[in-house]
Amino acid sequence: MLVRVEGIVIRSMDYGENHKIVTLLTNDNGKAGVLIRGAKKVRSKHASLSQPFTYGEFLFFRGNSGLGTLNHGEIIQSHHDLRMDLDLAAYASYAAELTDRSLQDDEAGTYHFEQLKACLTALQEGKDPGIVLHVYEMRILDMSGYAPVLEECVHCGNRVGPFKLLPHAGGVICSRCTSGAAHAVPVSEKALKLLRLFSKLDMRRLGNINVSDHTKAEIHACMSGLMDAQLGLRLKSKNFLDQLGKLN
Repeated sequence: MLVRVEGIVIRSMDYGENHKIVTLLTNDNGKAGVLIRGAKKVRSKHASLSQPFTYGEFLFFRGNSGLGTLNHGEIIQSHHDLRMDLDLAAYASYAAELTDRSLQDDEAGTYHFEQLKACLTALQEGKDPGIVLHVYEMRILDMSGYAPVLEECVHCGNRVGPFKLLPHAGGVICSRCTSGAAHAVPVSEKALKLLRLFSKLDMRRLGNINVSDHTKAEIHACMSGLMDAQLGLRLKSKNFLDQLGKLN
């Protein structure tokens, strides 16, 4: 069966001496694995289609095995700049790996595709990469069914602060419920307002958001706690970002 999709390369691995297998997040066909023959050859016309973060149109034949074989492809946006800059490559790799690991093959839909596409575009446009990734993390939590409760106490429903974040409970708790909550993360009103904004913000509408270093550190602590507690993923790209001192 011939399949034509728009897709973003979220994973690329060598296969044999000359080939590559890519995982695409497609616009309307979930995740798809595609073999690109000869992609490692210097003069391959399809080599660029196998590069991480490439957004293009892919035409491939898919048999009973589920793995497709590329027939033809056209690049729509190469995201070359994301691969050439070490920091940007680290951020984009985290977005791609997070997408790949958090979504099952048949779970991904048009909305997931559009959010990742907007995330990569925002990184390439020079928007604050730490903020971009934290907004995208919120979208991943939401799409995975773990959107945090940030408007009211997750325990008693109280809507009057001050609040702390309790990651394993999936939201904020008020001062009346903090007794015994040793793992609650302090969060200022300013940081909480931004977290609430992030939880509702479509990546396609993300503008430039200026945040102080102190508030960024608070947001980083909150988002790291939520991601670890709710998804529990161990990502190589996240470890690399932490080693670089990024995302905060």
